[in-house]
Amino acid sequence: MNNIKEIKNELLQDSYYEIDHASGLKIFVYPKENYSTSYAVFGTKYGSIDTCFKAEGEKEFTEVPEGIAHFLEHKLFESEELDAFERYGKTGASANAYTSFDKTCYLFSCSKNFDKSLEILLDFVTQPYFTPETVKKEQGIIGQEIKMCNDDPGWESLFALLRAMYHRHPVKIDIAGTVDSISRITADLLYGCYETFYNPANMALAVAGNVSVEGVLEVADRILKPKKCRKIERKFEAEPASVVEDTVIRRLPVAMPIFTIGFKEDIKTPERTLKEVTESNILLDIIAGRTSPLYESLIDEGLINTAFDTEYFEGYGYSAHIFSGESENYEKVRERINKEIEKLKKTGVDEKDFERIKRKHYGSFIMNFNDVDSIANSLVGAYFNGEGLFDQLEVLESITAENINSRLRNAFAVENSSMSVIKRD
Repeated sequence: MNNIKEIKNELLQDSYYEIDHASGLKIFVYPKENYSTSYAVFGTKYGSIDTCFKAEGEKEFTEVPEGIAHFLEHKLFESEELDAFERYGKTGASANAYTSFDKTCYLFSCSKNFDKSLEILLDFVTQPYFTPETVKKEQGIIGQEIKMCNDDPGWESLFALLRAMYHRHPVKIDIAGTVDSISRITADLLYGCYETFYNPANMALAVAGNVSVEGVLEVADRILKPKKCRKIERKFEAEPASVVEDTVIRRLPVAMPIFTIGFKEDIKTPERTLKEVTESNILLDIIAGRTSPLYESLIDEGLINTAFDTEYFEGYGYSAHIFSGESENYEKVRERINKEIEKLKKTGVDEKDFERIKRKHYGSFIMNFNDVDSIANSLVGAYFNGEGLFDQLEVLESITAENINSRLRNAFAVENSSMSVIKRD
């Protein structure tokens, strides 16, 4: 039997439905009246960092080749007959998938035939088909993809930074793995990982747009079969607070040097709270956002261009505040960022700047509810993080300037920072 709960937000005057499905899957339905499009995402809490794990009932940890989560994502689209993309071609849906450090998601958007497209999504994700022959073929395809990524300056700059910051955590390994690691993937290993992580209790389905609870459940009840819940224990080596290297430089054909600077956070617990994530995003805007004095001066002096960006990069067992961009004088940019951080530590953030940035984040969050893609992806992401979709509104309301100052003092240590640079050949 399915348990359905409506979750409302008075400020937004909006609501969505959280369903405990009989199969063990958590389903979220966010109807949007008068919308012509629909979007669905079916995700599992399984990403590239999950290379050592033990399912409930097993005595020993299983260690698998790096890149297997991404490899599995590619292989699930195949079947003995038509692959999923060919099936979607008949319904007119636009489909895709992605693997990140901590999750794998399969998605589609459409303006018609939603029920048929949802049936395809639930069917192919729950019906794996691997053979030694198809695995070998995919190794060649993904091997080429890995080589292309290694020559992508932006991608390589990020992973060079992660390798410079992290001693042991698997976040430093490319999501697709290496040519060597994927050569060790077998059909049996894929089935083993599938059975462990593609369990309804470790997954979530979110749909938004021109949809209804009844329509979604009609398909889910038909396609999804109950599976016994198995708890998963992940294993990671202890990660030191220090970084591996201060600066790493690689040469590729680029018009201008690309830099990525990361401040590695010394974390005491594996996961960050929603409050910490929100504080960090506000803080990055205060330090070097588009309206900050630092950004304006760096632009005026020609030290950066509009490619400059910031990101709070976090997941299970890792977190870092990242600044990236293009500059002929990247050392000077790093120096200026460090000086701004140290200055703000001494003076504290300006109260007016804090309130302005807080309002900006509040407005951006509200605007996301006009986008069915953002809604569905946020529902899955929030659930995997143990949160609700509307929780961030309450968190934003509660954050003070003192919270931001405390976060700045505790999360930014110049001595635990690294920089990667991609220079011209």
